[in-house]
Amino acid sequence: MRLLILQDYLRSGGTERQSILLANAFAAAGHATTLLTFRPGGALARNISPAVTRASLQPRDLGLDWFAPGLRRKVRALHPELVLLMGRMANCFGWRLTPIAPVVATMRTGKPLPAWFHRTLRASRHIVANSREARDHLVQKHRLAQDQVAVIPNSLVFPPEADATLAAARRAEWRARLGTPPEAQVLVCVAMFRPEKNQQELIEIVRGLPASPTWELWLAGEGPALAACRRRAEEVGLSARVRFPGFVPDPSPLYAAADVAVHASRSEALSNFLIEAQAHGLPIVAAAAQGIGECFLPGETGWMIPQGDHAAFREHLRACLGADPEVRAKRARQSREFARENFAPARQVAAYLDLFAQLLPAPRT
Repeated sequence: MRLLILQDYLRSGGTERQSILLANAFAAAGHATTLLTFRPGGALARNISPAVTRASLQPRDLGLDWFAPGLRRKVRALHPELVLLMGRMANCFGWRLTPIAPVVATMRTGKPLPAWFHRTLRASRHIVANSREARDHLVQKHRLAQDQVAVIPNSLVFPPEADATLAAARRAEWRARLGTPPEAQVLVCVAMFRPEKNQQELIEIVRGLPASPTWELWLAGEGPALAACRRRAEEVGLSARVRFPGFVPDPSPLYAAADVAVHASRSEALSNFLIEAQAHGLPIVAAAAQGIGECFLPGETGWMIPQGDHAAFREHLRACLGADPEVRAKRARQSREFARENFAPARQVAAYLDLFAQLLPAPRT
């Protein structure tokens, strides 16, 4: 198959990682795959396989996510058999491509959808939602036919380190790098600093935790809300306990160094961060949002807390921090097994390729 994946920009987000994972996997499976972006470059561009054709619409990076000059002309020249739209902006432009090739839209957000996104949903050959809740939202709110929407969860991008000795070394290395005592228990969140990711809420939550056992909160990532989070940590006297590791291209060492994954996002479809953290054996404490409950085994490997309920969030954090080693080991084992079984990349890639094969006409003999 000649496949085209459309994305606005390869910033350091979860959808962008999924785009690259799929492009690389499709190409490795023998399909002629092009990854087309509006803007050139991006933090994740270096992760694209040489087997994938890379193209962009802007001659240089103009910093405009919505600017897609010559989109239809470029797609006609590439002559794809199918176009997969990844990210909100690509989905907003997808309706313009339906006369050229079959288009598969995706629902990977909990944010309100722009009018052009709605138009693409109506015009697309099929839609892929990355959680059952996202599919139900499309069916119930947007009145799309259920058989028009397939559910294919996100793939696990960063599997855990197979070598236990190396994993332990990474844990010690990152704790030493950030000045974290060996006995401290680390709460970690890896996400872009956008308002909807709500990292400031985590700072407010941990303010109420007791000083013992010793804990730290690591907020990894970059983005426009980072400066405000730094200021808030200083204002409430937590600058020694809240760490900002910055953007880490491969966050696996952060998961190895941490003890609990925490998330307070207000807008999700399915959290890549929580999937990755579970695969590394971390229990989850997360605020309720679309698709969050599908990321873990409720009551076993994670807990979903009502938005704004700081007391309940802290209660579950204290339970995680105070758990004995046997309980921690059991949770870690269950977390790893659940993530590997439900979010294995080979399984998700196969689901996409099977769907594409069903949508395209059989080749002539």
